[in-house]
Amino acid sequence: MEIRQLNYFIAVAEERHFGRAAKRLHMAQPPLSQQIRQLEDQLGVQLLNRTTRRVDLTAAGQLLLDRGRQIVNDVETLRADVYQVGKGATGVLRVGFSGSATYGVMPRIARLTKQVLPGLSLALNGEMLTPSMEAGLRNGTLDAALLRPPVASEEIDYRVVTQEPLVVALPSFSALAVDRPVAMHELQDQDFIAYAPESVLNRITSDLCRQAGFQPRITQVVGETSTMLAFVAAGGGIAVMPSSVRAFQLEGVAYREIDNAPPVELAVAWLRGHRSALLQNFLDVVATATADAATPGGTPAPADERLLPS
Repeated sequence: MEIRQLNYFIAVAEERHFGRAAKRLHMAQPPLSQQIRQLEDQLGVQLLNRTTRRVDLTAAGQLLLDRGRQIVNDVETLRADVYQVGKGATGVLRVGFSGSATYGVMPRIARLTKQVLPGLSLALNGEMLTPSMEAGLRNGTLDAALLRPPVASEEIDYRVVTQEPLVVALPSFSALAVDRPVAMHELQDQDFIAYAPESVLNRITSDLCRQAGFQPRITQVVGETSTMLAFVAAGGGIAVMPSSVRAFQLEGVAYREIDNAPPVELAVAWLRGHRSALLQNFLDVVATATADAATPGGTPAPADERLLPS
């Protein structure tokens, strides 16, 4: 039994007339009658009681009509679903992202994804460090990641999507919490709250301190951006962070720009060679969401992007 035959039978059963069914199917009546006879021969039962004026269903025909409608509907639904998945318009994408991206580009990316790809669900994994996201891309637990370059693994391609200045988060009662940029050397007597040593931002902070002539006095290591800011608000120290954290306004925390600090990059990354239509559509969304400098104080990716999708 073929789906085409089911469609022929359903048309005849619903119209109760071969002529009207043939017209509905845009075909001649004799071939339609022949197809129904073949179907009955294949099934070994009579499906229709034919008279000169109308067609009635046998019990077997009624059963085939009821279940046939569901089968045809399921096939059409399956065809549409397969098409949507094949075009990358529906499915689940597992995305990791850095803590500071929570307050910058991720809300915009999530919002735009929902608008333009309503069938795509994002399984978000936040507050991740770049090495953890690299590992997730390599072992298949992540499909894409919003991370801070550089990337160590040659198996991973990435594209820089934003650059943003660095700021220092200070307790609001600090003498440095004045309305002016802060020079790195002014921070040499401060207690630092830092990400884990493997964090890109930890390395950047250490390099800036070393260039300013001192080693940072790290008194607290935390894994989450929100926890870091909570320690700052409590007077536990200062933290060097991307400017996107300004979106997180916490009582007791003041943000100040850092003089002559290089901008930090945020990139979208994926495993080389694993480029599904779903991932490509997500990369397009990320490009659109970051085109107008999604992060406060940020700028779009430079023209010479590190690695373009291939």
